[in-house]
Amino acid sequence: MAVLMRAFYLVALGVFGLVFGSFANVVIWRLPRRESVVSPGSRCPSCGHPVRPLDNVPLASWLVLRGRCRDCGAPIHWRYPLVEGLSGALWVSAGLLFGLTARAGVAIVLFYLLMILSFIDLDVMRLPNVLVVVLAVAGVVFVAVSAGTGLPLAPLTWAPAAGLFASPLASALVGVAAGSGLLALISAGYRLARGRNGLGMGDVKLMAAGGLFVGPYVLLALFLGSALATVYGLSVAGLKKQPEEGVLLVPIPFGPFLAAGLVLAAAFGPALWSAYVHALSL
Repeated sequence: MAVLMRAFYLVALGVFGLVFGSFANVVIWRLPRRESVVSPGSRCPSCGHPVRPLDNVPLASWLVLRGRCRDCGAPIHWRYPLVEGLSGALWVSAGLLFGLTARAGVAIVLFYLLMILSFIDLDVMRLPNVLVVVLAVAGVVFVAVSAGTGLPLAPLTWAPAAGLFASPLASALVGVAAGSGLLALISAGYRLARGRNGLGMGDVKLMAAGGLFVGPYVLLALFLGSALATVYGLSVAGLKKQPEEGVLLVPIPFGPFLAAGLVLAAAFGPALWSAYVHALSL
């Protein structure tokens, strides 16, 4: 019975994740364009025809229509089913990591908003303040509930301990200060050294909000995100030679890599830290 209930729970999370993934596509497209995410309903970006309910089923409709609009035949970008599938996978991952607990809901909020922010940053090289604020407000609420009731909600990495991280509030405040503070220092140092901005304030705000969810493990998130961005910048974006400046990396959005780091820190932060400490003691 327990196995059946767990399977039903994960399937339900996957279905809801797919549905909310469809809405995520709307937010990703409309929010940067300052359009309402509520109305009008979904339309084909090529011909403007409203999408029929049967053609708006996550994943399935795109496959049935073979990636084309039913009315005008224009291609429907493959990123639409990608976002839907990724959303479903993230919701299921939250259930697998935190089980049938309130923490799974907190993880879903974090993962889902980070996914939306990542795709917007990929499109417009900007992290909308409104979404970062929503993430931060959610984090504050979860931390406040944890501090007031003792219910372990946020940070997701928090566990009862002594010293600096004795309470979820202290752990969250350290996360906010460490994540945003270090990134702000790096940004200021780059500007002083190169005379131009290397990081946007949106990235700093994102790490402040993320610190509420992962506490001091925000430093691990920053390290992992930086490592992923470096690998991507060298292998995919490539290098451009500027005669007057030598070699210059192609500008890339940092938000998706920071988001990936936050997800990994929320999921595996304590385990990775324990493995690192154990390796040092050998």
